[in-house]
Amino acid sequence: MKRISNKLGSLLLAGSAWVATAAHAVQDLPGGPAVNQLNLPPPVTRIAEEQHFLHWMMLIVCTVIFLGVFGVMFYSIWHHRKSRGAKAANFHESVTVEVAWTIIPFVIVILMALPATKVLVAQKDTTNADLTIKATGYQWKWGYDYIAGEGEGLAYISTLDSSHRQMSDSGDVSKAPPDYLLKVDNPLVVPVGKKVRVITTANDVIHSFMVPAFGIKQDAIPGFVRDTWFRAEKVGDYYGQCAELCGKEHAYMPIHVKVVSAPEYTAWVAEEKKKAAAKQDDPNKVWTLEALMPRGEKVYAANCAACHQANGKGAGPIKPLDGSAVVLDQDHTKQIHIVLNGAAGGAMPPWKQLSDTDLAAVVTYTKNAWSNKSGQLVQPAEIVAQRGK
Repeated sequence: MKRISNKLGSLLLAGSAWVATAAHAVQDLPGGPAVNQLNLPPPVTRIAEEQHFLHWMMLIVCTVIFLGVFGVMFYSIWHHRKSRGAKAANFHESVTVEVAWTIIPFVIVILMALPATKVLVAQKDTTNADLTIKATGYQWKWGYDYIAGEGEGLAYISTLDSSHRQMSDSGDVSKAPPDYLLKVDNPLVVPVGKKVRVITTANDVIHSFMVPAFGIKQDAIPGFVRDTWFRAEKVGDYYGQCAELCGKEHAYMPIHVKVVSAPEYTAWVAEEKKKAAAKQDDPNKVWTLEALMPRGEKVYAANCAACHQANGKGAGPIKPLDGSAVVLDQDHTKQIHIVLNGAAGGAMPPWKQLSDTDLAAVVTYTKNAWSNKSGQLVQPAEIVAQRGK
């Protein structure tokens, strides 16, 4: 009995620990998902508000129709059942009934279609935008290019925060924050109250740009340009995810939109332009191994570690970089070509969107990290020479 009692106590402790872990891992996230959420997320754009109205209006109309039709049907079945001696009436047609059941549904459909069409047309009206941003889907991250408006010329990649990926890989989410798997290194920043046009496309497979609080969801298709828009009416952080199954890392492709005031946005643009100018490295600059390695480690952590692992060992079909013949080859062009153009039929995506110096840094890092220690150094000029080949 004592042994059974001890085992039962252990099971209860394990169960309580699991419940505590689960309770901690699922928390409300303002601007994102909420625990036990049944309704659509709180809207922060006029379009999202209209979608909420349509959702509830049509749900109520359909519920009333359901109750009316099935109420009459069930009443008729019960009241005119054979056990009560009911006998079927003998008639063939009724012009009044036929006209009624044609006109009434038609009127209902029209009354539902009019507001829905109005919202649909408004959703597609991307004219007169204050800001135009291109969102490019990559496996598995988003690239943002500010094409027109304040901030024009800015461009960067938005990737899942590496600490969240490590937490997911470990399986221990007991200390998961509310924004677990939704935190990114570089959120999309936009000003409040401004019309933002989002042009979507993709670099490899079909992705989908979706932010529920804005009421937007637009597929990003390779070789095609689609667009949508939003005007956020409230400052805050809003979250979404790629809504198209785009490969094994689909769950790690979040969207974080940071809506700030006009002065804050202006200050952010100025700061980002300073950073961009600082990153405009001279491709002819000759770097030392000591200078490139720390930069390469950061680039690797943000873009490569998700697949090849932080230890360079790879996983499953993902080939290891530690000890790789291609990585250790004295002919740098082999690895540079793979990094620029991708490989394995798209399983390894191309990384042309990274700067020449970043690519030189990450290739140099892989050649000298872990057990590789080749001492080889790749300069940005070598990346420039291979672009387009």
